Amino acid sequence: MNTQTRPPGGRIAAFFDLDKTVIAKSSAFVFSKPFFDQGLLNRRTVLESSYAHFLFLLSGADHDQMERMREHLTKMCAGWDVNQVKAIVAETLHELVEPLIYAEAADLIADHKIRGHDVVIVSASGEEMVGPIAAALGATHTAATRMVVENGRYTGEVEFYCYGEGKVEAMRRLAATEGYDLAHCYAYSDSITDLPMLSAVGHPTAVNPDRGLRREAVTRGWPVLTFSNPVSLWARIPAPSSTTVAATAVVGLSAVVAGAISYRLLRRRR
Repeated sequence: MNTQTRPPGGRIAAFFDLDKTVIAKSSAFVFSKPFFDQGLLNRRTVLESSYAHFLFLLSGADHDQMERMREHLTKMCAGWDVNQVKAIVAETLHELVEPLIYAEAADLIADHKIRGHDVVIVSASGEEMVGPIAAALGATHTAATRMVVENGRYTGEVEFYCYGEGKVEAMRRLAATEGYDLAHCYAYSDSITDLPMLSAVGHPTAVNPDRGLRREAVTRGWPVLTFSNPVSLWARIPAPSSTTVAATAVVGLSAVVAGAISYRLLRRRR
């Protein structure tokens, strides 16, 4: 592993795709049940989402599938109350998403943070879902799809689609504002549709790659990682002491260090 922490004249960030890279399922699919329970989705839509998620897990998603998914999701959420969506995500995040986070991804994120790198979650899912997940992971920034909102409700139009070249646009925008040197940055993804994202940095890595990305990674000599152990973040962090603030800080730091060490050991075994 490259031990460099900061290049001359630039900061370093590690850009992570979300679905099948950091979490074991599609983030949009995970929230389909609570959205159904709250009346935002009907039964047919939930069944369609389940089938789409099955195909996504089986073979990934190509460009045409992602475009159809974008059109489907924008039509589906037209008229939804934004605050209601945010409340559902906040109420169900711990139960639904945190047990799906790959232990290997959490360790890798901890490793980057220990090395002084910023961590950025970059996802085609909506920012209302991606933001809280990224916060639970301790990410520095997020880049996600944004919907047009009027009078507190989604119009069904997309303001920014964080997919394909859109991810690269978001990364370059962050690089300009945060001073990242993309030639020294890292990126991780599972999908061939994220080839632009991976190609935009100096240290790309394929994680749980679909067939197309695996071929590209082998051809280009990129590292390939397999993440297969989803666990709860809370299960990985010991309960902090209530005696002093200092003790709490020590526990938190110990958890981060342990994650980094675990990831280094994992890489050595591979």
